[in-house]
Formats: sequence, C-alpha cells, structure tokens
Amino acid sequence: MYSLGIDFGSESGRVLIVDENGATISTSVVPYRHGVITEHLPSSEENTLPQDFALQHPEDYLEVLQTGIPKALYKANITNRSISGVGIAFTSSTVLATDKNLTPMCLYKQHKADPHAWVKLWKHHSAQKESMEILNKAKNRQEEWLGSFGNQISAEWLLPKCLETFYKSPKLYSNTEFFIEAGDWIVSILTGKVVRSNCSLGFKALWNEKSGFPTDFFKALNSDFGNTMPLKLRGEIKNVGEKAGNITKEMADKTGLLKGTPVAVSIIDAHSSLLGIGASNQNQLTMVMGTSTCHLMSHKQFKYVSGISGVVKDAVIPGLFTYEAGQSAVGDLFGWYQGQVPFEYIKEANDSEISIFQLLENKAQKLTPGESGLISLDWHNGNRSILSNFDLSGAMIGITLNTTPEEIYLSLLEASAFSTKVIFDTYENAGLIVEDVFACGGLPLKNELLMQTYADVLNKNIKVSQTTQASGVGASILGAIAGGIYNDINKASQAMKQPFIKTYTPIKDNVIKYNSLFNIYQQIHDYFGRERPNIMKTLKISK
Repeated sequence: MYSLGIDFGSESGRVLIVDENGATISTSVVPYRHGVITEHLPSSEENTLPQDFALQHPEDYLEVLQTGIPKALYKANITNRSISGVGIAFTSSTVLATDKNLTPMCLYKQHKADPHAWVKLWKHHSAQKESMEILNKAKNRQEEWLGSFGNQISAEWLLPKCLETFYKSPKLYSNTEFFIEAGDWIVSILTGKVVRSNCSLGFKALWNEKSGFPTDFFKALNSDFGNTMPLKLRGEIKNVGEKAGNITKEMADKTGLLKGTPVAVSIIDAHSSLLGIGASNQNQLTMVMGTSTCHLMSHKQFKYVSGISGVVKDAVIPGLFTYEAGQSAVGDLFGWYQGQVPFEYIKEANDSEISIFQLLENKAQKLTPGESGLISLDWHNGNRSILSNFDLSGAMIGITLNTTPEEIYLSLLEASAFSTKVIFDTYENAGLIVEDVFACGGLPLKNELLMQTYADVLNKNIKVSQTTQASGVGASILGAIAGGIYNDINKASQAMKQPFIKTYTPIKDNVIKYNSLFNIYQQIHDYFGRERPNIMKTLKISK
C-alpha cells in the first residue's frame, strides 16, 4: 500500500506517492496557472492591485487535485485502490473567503473585482496597519495569549487579513460565511465537511488548545467584528495526525481517487518537513529553506520566546510544543539579485555555459568574510522574526565605487545567515538549547556557499537532507497514518523519513571573522529595526 501527499507551495503544487518505507514512487508537479498575483486581478487588467498585495486563484489549487493526482497515479502505474490515505501540506497563512458551500467569494460575479475576495497568500503584507492595531490592543489589555506569539502580531496571519477585509470591504466581509486556511479548505473540499487543523489555527489564527479563540478580544477590537468573526471560524478542529474524513464521491470522480479514501488533517508545509526528515526530538532546530525560511524547534516545555511566530502543543509531534520563527525573503532574495547583475556577467555566464547563479557562486567563493566591506539587511520582503515588521525594507551598508556584483551577492548570503543567527540566539536566550541543526528544501542542495556561510555564522554543524520534497513526504506520512499503515506519528516519521546527504562543518577562521561582523550587523539591525524603523516605512510610503 502507498500514501499520497500533496504539498501546496507558493508557485506550484506537488503530488507525491510514497511507499511505507518512505521511497517516492512518483511525483507530479502542477504549476499554478495564475502564479502569484501582485499587479492586477485575473478578472481584469484594469484592476490594479495596491502595494504589498499578494493574491492567488483558488482554481489553481483545484487543478493540482484534478490534474496532479491522476498523473501521479499513472506515473506510478498503480490503481487508486493502492492509496491508503491522503495528506495535505500547505503554505501558510494563506486565507480564503468562502460562502457556506466553501465556494470562494472571488468566483462570484459581484465580488470578482474586489481584491479582498481573492486568496490572500502568506506574503500578502498589506494588513500591517491591522496587525499593529491588534498588537497594541492586546498589549493594552495585557492579553496572556500574546506571549505565545512572541509578543508580536504578523501581518501574514489570518486575523489581520480578515480585519483588513472587515474595514476595507465590509460588504464582502458580511457575505463571507467562512474565513479558512487554504490547507483546511482543501481538506474540507475533499471530505465535504469543514475540518480545521490545530497547526494552522494555533500558529496563524490566535487559537489555543485550552481556551480556543480569544473571542472577547475580537469584540474589544470592534463589536461588530467580534460578534461575527467567531462564526466565520467555525468548524470541527482536529489535531495533526488524526483523520479528517473520507473523500466524497464528487471529489473521487474529479481526482481519480477511490471514494472513501481517508484524508488526514492538514499541516503547514514547513512544519510537515519535520516529519519528512525525522526531526522528532527536542533541541533540534530545522531550517526549511525555500523562497522564505521557517526555523522550527520542538520542546517538552512551554517557554516565552520574544519575537517568534508562535508556539503550539501537538502541532507536529504529540506531546511536544513546536516553536516557529522565520525569514520572509531567502530564495526570493537571491533570485531577485541574480536578475540585477550587469550585462557583462550575463555574457560571461553564457560564454561559460553556466547559470548566473553558478557564476556568482564561483566568484563569491574566492572572497573571504569581511573582504567586501559590506553589511546587508535581508528585509526585502519585510521582517517576519524577530521584529515582525513588514514596513521594513532591505539595506546595504559600506558600498563603494569598487564594489563588485559578487561582493554584493556574498553580502546577501551573509545577511541571510546573520538574520538566522538573531533567531537562533533568541531561541537559546529563552532556554531552548540547540543541539542539532538540520536544513531541508531546495536551497541547501544547490547552494554550498550559502550553507557553509550558515555553518560559519552559527558555529554549528548543519546536516542537509537529501530530499527537496520533505514537506510532501511529511504530508504522505500523515496520509499513511490516516490510512492505517501506521498508528503513531513518531513511528511513521522514523520509518518514512528521508536521509541526510551532507554535513557542513564550521571553518574556525571564518567563525572568528563572522563573530566580529555579526556585532556590526546587530547594531545596524537594532538601529533600523528597533530604534528608527520609521525611516524605512517613510521611504516605502513615498515610493
């Protein structure tokens, strides 16, 4: 028997069929037809989007189910009877507004021109004002639950996005029956009933396993909002590792799966990676590295950690609290810079028959830490942790007329590593001691200089997983549990986990140099991020 895992990312959905030992039998990747929508709505090119909007089309997700699943079954040369269960991992917080039948509001004629009716992707950052309103109100009321979110509220989360809709599109808000995380929406579509995950609710919707939603706080924000929002968050809440339900006949016909196939409770994609690589013990820090990075830890005890993105019990491993922090621009940042290099570098790469990325990598590897005289801030997509401020933007200090493209590139790699060290130190200062560091995702396998820089800056060995599909494997593990192949998350994860392929070890001389450079970075980080954050906000508004 096999399980099927679907990993919905920012640009595409990946369907994996995996056996009980963790071997991937087939993979099908379905790019989102509409991609990330940042300029104008699909309904009309005249509907120009405001700054910081990042939307998606819900039909792209359904296409993953209806195209990707049959293709994966065909490539595996198996029938649907061989699939024991289905697991869903989804990038989060990605929020849909739907009617009572779970039909997205953007598909209705009267709402298709309203940007708030479309899916708000995790990197939709236009609700910064609403996130600050929530944070200030929570601090004034001394809300106890705020400590579980590092005393910060992120514009990426569900509540700021919903409050943004309440203020800016009241008619849409009134007509919306459910606000739901995209991963939970997929599970609900497959099973025909609204089932929400404790993972997505706990990290992205201010929900707590003991007290539920802070409904009194919702009312303190706005009485009308407080009276209506809890109803829009209703549904059965289940834990990761449980079965959500079974595939309906309608969805069986559309996907090629067998009616009644068990479906697991959804999980956030980064968190799913912990299962995929077998990081099931406390004191292990896992970096899930892609367009952005999540820094995840598990621990037996609850601890207050300033500036993190949340802590939720049983969110991944039963009996353990999972802690999350993150960076908003990592792979996105390096990809952006590769598009900025001068023409002569493009020509040199073409003449050498290598990519721009490889050319920059080759040149930057010849540099030593500090040689460029540059220190950068990697806030090109705002700061998720530990400042939780998406009005911040990137910066570079020390540039001269002699600065080269490879020096800028190395500075961006170092900035990413320094930003990770800020998170790393924050965890350890709170008593979460890091004994092992793991890395998974696409970046660790194709950027050796980046990973060596991380090892040198953190002064830790970093073990890199061989798979680029840790999240999809994690989803298939949950599918295997829902389908009865395994009855325990730990057993399933250890049986199906993907091996590590390489370990990066700190270079002593580089560690010493980066310790000195990090002190400078910390000063710049605190000046622009804590003391004078309005400098970047003012520049952003004037853009």
